[in-house]
Amino acid sequence: MISPTACNGFDYLLKQALMGALAPNSEDTFNLDVVEDISVAKDKKIVILTTASYLFRVIAMIYFTPDAHSRSFLALMNNLPPTGMTDTVYYDVMAERGNIFCGILNRELAKYFPHMGMSTPNFMERQCARYIEKLEAGHVRHVKVTINSDWCFYASLCVCDHADLDFTVDIVVEEDSNTGELEMF
Repeated sequence: MISPTACNGFDYLLKQALMGALAPNSEDTFNLDVVEDISVAKDKKIVILTTASYLFRVIAMIYFTPDAHSRSFLALMNNLPPTGMTDTVYYDVMAERGNIFCGILNRELAKYFPHMGMSTPNFMERQCARYIEKLEAGHVRHVKVTINSDWCFYASLCVCDHADLDFTVDIVVEEDSNTGELEMF
């Protein structure tokens, strides 16, 4: 069983990892909304990442479509010309952003749980995500992420517990300002 406090901690770490990997500039606005039904995500692909300890496994999925808009956003984020965002470069950038995301999540969870490990990114068709319920996870969270009111994508976090989990994350509450900083959800 995963305690409500631990669920809140996983949700907070999900937000921090997404923000750190996909909105790394302080001037970026970052909005995260909880979504109850992930079927609203119409993206064509997912990148799956895993971080695990002896007590649990976290499976994270970032949904994306390798279209012109997504390519342009990632090119800008990586200081690349949009014309240089070939399929190979695009998937390399998505894998690297996924590694950054998973690394942040892994590092933060290691503060509470020893012996954490993480996977390499795996790309799959979006339809594979519908099998998430087969994992019988103790906690699942789906979110819609909007960066700079310009790029929108979805992500899912699935925590499969092998033992009772209870931990408290030190949550930093950002002050409200007109610069589009984070809000707690």
